[in-house]
Amino acid sequence: MKKVLLIAALSLITPVAAYAGLSENIAVVVNSDAISQSDVEDRMRLIMVSSGIQNTPDMREKLVPQITSVLIDEQLKLQEAEKDGIEITQAEIDDGFKQLSDQNKFTPEQFKSILAKSGVNVATMYRQIKSQIAWTKVVQQKLRPQIQVRETDVEDAIARMKANIGKTEYLAAEIFLPVDTPADEGNVRQLAGRLSDELRKGAPFFQVARQFSQSAGASKGGDLGWVQQEQLPPEVAEALPGLEMNKTSTPIRSLNGYHLVLVREKRDIKEENIPGKQAVTNMLGTERLERMQRQHFLNLKSTAFVDSRV
Repeated sequence: MKKVLLIAALSLITPVAAYAGLSENIAVVVNSDAISQSDVEDRMRLIMVSSGIQNTPDMREKLVPQITSVLIDEQLKLQEAEKDGIEITQAEIDDGFKQLSDQNKFTPEQFKSILAKSGVNVATMYRQIKSQIAWTKVVQQKLRPQIQVRETDVEDAIARMKANIGKTEYLAAEIFLPVDTPADEGNVRQLAGRLSDELRKGAPFFQVARQFSQSAGASKGGDLGWVQQEQLPPEVAEALPGLEMNKTSTPIRSLNGYHLVLVREKRDIKEENIPGKQAVTNMLGTERLERMQRQHFLNLKSTAFVDSRV
């Protein structure tokens, strides 16, 4: 069967009260909601079907902590949207599913059939789409109005870009795995190493990025576009010149987590490659919004009640 490109998804999350007397089914409690063991298993099936990594008992075991962490994050985002009174309509979810179907060159009906044949409940994808829409609305409504980009900021950025004319810029993509707490270090480092091995064995980078990356560009397969070294974390920037073309890097540890980087092309920076003022304004705004939304989410996570039983 043709392998399809799927985004990560989770199944319907149930209020804790609904599990009264069935505590053995609960994998994680997130504030007032519960993630069941079947939710974790559903995500595992989806990843095995869609990422191209090897479906082995060892790999599945190694993925459990990451899957659990992602499910927790997604539930926190849904809870934040609900707290803010943000609504997501079924029409919006259906539209998101249609976009995924189009990306995979299927009709929605064909896509649902393929998911079913692969043992993946379509409700898992609906829930993930809802989570993505919910968080996007939180960021746009609550955080974006706080972002300001001054004209002097834009002029300074353009001046720095012009100062780099003649240097190298890179068409790159990344998989970013955050380390939010010291307790996460071991699991995330191990996952980064396993993904690096799988990518070097031939797993498709962009599919793996859609499933695992936690950066803003994850839905685009981790694509960063053309970047200059100064636009990236120092540790990543330092590694760029030594990376082989179209070969995934080994895990690179930055202040915030681990990066797996793929360089597809490189070129000398020329005057005509320098973006205009509006493009630079948008770029700076996006960078600042990404930092702000990440900090906002970390604050949410730090105050949440999370009881993991896996």
